[in-house]
Amino acid sequence: MDLGGPELFLILLALLVLFGGQKIPELARGLGKGISEFKKAQTDLETEFHKATETSLEATRSVGSTEKKS
Repeated sequence: MDLGGPELFLILLALLVLFGGQKIPELARGLGKGISEFKKAQTDLETEFHKATETSLEATRSVGSTEKKS
């Protein structure tokens, strides 16, 4: 599904008609804040996932080395 110039122009024109010139910046600001919050949550989730994976690997290694000593 590719959007070309005429399609984007039609969408922008419809937004302008529906929301008016003063509401569009507010909508764009809200969209930008939502995207930044989403990216922050994604980064936090990735960090937690990597920490949990490292902790799990370290625990597995320590259990394996303890078993070899016995």
